[in-house]
Amino acid sequence: MTAPPPVELRAEGLGVRVGAATLLDGVTLAFAPGRVTGLLGPNGAGKTTLLRAVAGLTRPSAGRALLDGADLHALSGRRRAQQVAFMEQQADTRLALSVRQVVELGRTPHRGRWPVPPNSAADAHERSVVAAAVAAADVGHLLDRSWPTLSGGERQRVQLARALVQEPGVLLLDEPTNHLDLRHQLGFLETVRGLGITTVAALHDLELAAAYCHEVAVLLDGRLVAHGPAAEVLTAPMIARVYGVDATVERHPRHDRPHVRWNGLLPERTSP
Repeated sequence: MTAPPPVELRAEGLGVRVGAATLLDGVTLAFAPGRVTGLLGPNGAGKTTLLRAVAGLTRPSAGRALLDGADLHALSGRRRAQQVAFMEQQADTRLALSVRQVVELGRTPHRGRWPVPPNSAADAHERSVVAAAVAAADVGHLLDRSWPTLSGGERQRVQLARALVQEPGVLLLDEPTNHLDLRHQLGFLETVRGLGITTVAALHDLELAAAYCHEVAVLLDGRLVAHGPAAEVLTAPMIARVYGVDATVERHPRHDRPHVRWNGLLPERTSP
């Protein structure tokens, strides 16, 4: 697929509170345009909350999210959907649609009030975008299947195709490798890395983050505790502090990236 021009996404002092609970606390973070940033941290660290805030789905209690310098929450829903695609952990399983129809739903933000005339230039563009997204996500053989019949892994890949037909400048992925077998985990992230789209992916697997993310950002208790290249951020002290795990971090024997080997649990997680 041809990537749109890189979009700059920033969080400035972003905070989210629900009642007395602080889910996100003063996060300031610039996501590298056109590159993949892995969002790391234990369960409850604030990864999904941050993704939803920069997707425009959760309004922050403090700070703001900026899309190419514009306040993302001041944009119309349609304008946000033309720029930002968000792939959630769990896709709706109740849709009585074909896979082709699910993928084509991603074109909704770009369509006007009237149907696209058949055999027009606009129609050709629509078909070209859908075909490219289907090929990138490797779901062409699923197009005539019914959505409820798909496995979890097949749904993940179909949702990627639906996100790509939005032609987004920003792609947000919440644990996108859930339900995927090892081969499809690697293929999925390799595809995403090759898109050239500003991408933020919440991941639990540190090896996958090291292999496919240009940068990683680490959250703990709703705060940003580290951000930078994986080789600099993925260290044994960081893993001990954030995950409460004793790990050894070495250079991968065949690739120029960190290799994380866990040794066991620490008695308790070090306080931030």
